[in-house]
Amino acid sequence: MVSKWIEVLTGPLEQKKQYRQAKARLDALPEPYRAAAAAVNRYLMYYGGVVDGDTIVQMFADHADLWEAAAADGTPVRVIVGDDPVGFAETFAQAYGGKSWIDKERARLTKAIDDAADAADAGGRS
Repeated sequence: MVSKWIEVLTGPLEQKKQYRQAKARLDALPEPYRAAAAAVNRYLMYYGGVVDGDTIVQMFADHADLWEAAAADGTPVRVIVGDDPVGFAETFAQAYGGKSWIDKERARLTKAIDDAADAADAGGRS
């Protein structure tokens, strides 16, 4: 019962566990992969904006998979991210097209403008 109440406030505990597991996998990487993966992970947290927990968990698990494979193969960091780390991270995040917080704000803005325009039209003004 208590866990259900906590999940209502904080989100599913299983998703948090899965995220922590993916983060631990990144923390276990050898350098320089650990530093590069941590930097991309941090950027994804800010840029991603995905609000669907399952999508977020999948994105971070796939991110850990990518860096683990690169470390195992000895792939240089620059081969992975290229010359534009920001572009790499944003392209990676865009592959996980879950609903993001900005989608909600876009809908809110559109509705506010529609409501304002409708009110003006009803009052005889535009």
